[in-house]
Amino acid sequence: MTPNVGAAHEEPAASSASSEPESAVETARKQLERAATHLDVDPNVVERLEHPATVYEVTVPIERDDGSVEVFTGYRAQHDSVRGPFKGGLRYHPEVTRDECVGLGMWMTWKCAVMDLPFGGAKGGVAVDPKSLSDDEKERLTRRFAEEIRDAIGPTVDIPAPDMGTDPQTMAWLMDAYSMQQGETVPGVVTGKPPVVGGSEGRQEAPGRSVAIVTELVCEHYDRPLDDTTVAVQGYGSVGANAARLLDEWGATVVAVSDVNGAMYDPRGIDTAAVPSHDEEPEAVTEYAETVIDNEELLTLDVDVLIPAALGNVITEANADAVAADIVVEGANGPTTSAADAILADRGVHVVPDILANAGGVTVSYFEWLQDINRRSWSLERVNDELETEMRAAWRAVRDEYEARDVTWREAAYVVALSRIAEAHEIRGLWP
Repeated sequence: MTPNVGAAHEEPAASSASSEPESAVETARKQLERAATHLDVDPNVVERLEHPATVYEVTVPIERDDGSVEVFTGYRAQHDSVRGPFKGGLRYHPEVTRDECVGLGMWMTWKCAVMDLPFGGAKGGVAVDPKSLSDDEKERLTRRFAEEIRDAIGPTVDIPAPDMGTDPQTMAWLMDAYSMQQGETVPGVVTGKPPVVGGSEGRQEAPGRSVAIVTELVCEHYDRPLDDTTVAVQGYGSVGANAARLLDEWGATVVAVSDVNGAMYDPRGIDTAAVPSHDEEPEAVTEYAETVIDNEELLTLDVDVLIPAALGNVITEANADAVAADIVVEGANGPTTSAADAILADRGVHVVPDILANAGGVTVSYFEWLQDINRRSWSLERVNDELETEMRAAWRAVRDEYEARDVTWREAAYVVALSRIAEAHEIRGLWP
C-alpha cells in the first residue's frame, strides 16, 4: 500500500467551457472558496484545505467463484484531521475514482464541522459493480480491501462507514478482518455495523431521519406547515425512503418517489409505507405505481420541497431553470453542481445543503463510536433523541449565519464549518 501524497496538486483546473460533468472535488473546492470570501480567514488555511492530507490507491485482487482472479482498484482519501480522526464512507461502485473520493472526503470534513463532531473527513471505495459480485465474492473483496488499507484505518485514525454499494454486513466483515490482524476485537474501527457486533440502533435510518428533520425546520422557517407541503423524493434507498416515510407520517404530502427505473407519481399523495424501499425490494418502485414518470421529470415537478436523495450531479446547469420547487433539501451527497447552485440562488430557490441535511449518518456514527469506546449501548429512543438535539443545534448555528449575512443556506453552512476548522488550524499551527 503506497500513499499517493500530494498528487492533489496535479489535478487540472475545471474549464468553464467543458461539457464534462463537474467532479466532486471541483464542486467542493468552489464551495470552499465561496465560503472563504465571507470570513476573515487565513488564506494559507484555505490553501491547505483545498488538498487532501493523503490519498491511498491500492490493488485489490480477489478469486471469483469460478476460480479466476480479478483485480480491482481501491481508494481511501483522507482530507483533514485537525479536529479529530478521519471519518467517512466506503462505496462499491463502478465509477469510484480518486477525485470523487477526494471531493467526498472534503464534504465529510465540512459535514463533521457543521455538526461540531470531533472528526475530520475521509472517503473511499472500490471501483466495482457490487451487483456483479456474489455474497462470497463481496466478502472476499471486503476482507482483502481491509487488509490493503489496514495501516491507514483505526478507531483513533480513520473510521470507515457504509455508503453506496456497501451495508452493515460489509462493515462487519471489514471490522472482523481488521480485528483478526490486530489480535483483538476492535468494534470502533468502523461504524454502521449490525448492533449485535457493536453497531448502533438507528444508524441505517439516520441520514433519512436528519433529512426529514431539516425539511421540517426549513418549512417552519418559511412559515410553511408540513400538512400544507408537497414533497418529491428522487431516490428511494435508505436516505430517500426514510425521509419520505417520516415526512408522510408528520403530515406532508409526498407526491413522487423514484428509483433507478423511474418515479411513482400521484398528486393526491403516496402511501409511502406501502412502497418498498430499495433495501426491502430492490428497484420495485415503478411496479407499485399507477402513474410512472422519469427521474428527470421528477426534478421539475411543481412541489414545495424537492429532495434529491439518489446520486450526485442530478441538478445541473441544463435543468436548474426547470426546477419548480421552492425549497431543495439535499439528501444525496453533491446532487447540485456549482453552476446549478448559482442559477437556483438567482431564482430564489432555497437550497439546504447536504453537509447539514444528511448529516444524521455521521452523527449517529459518532454515537456508535462512543458506544464502542465505552462498551455501552444506547436505546433507539436515546439515539433518536440525541440526533434530533444535534440536528437542531446545527440548524440554529447555520440559520444564525444565514440571517446575519447576505448568503445562501449552503454558504451559511460552509461559514459555520470553515470558521470552526480554520480556528482549529490556527490554534494548532503548521508542523515544520
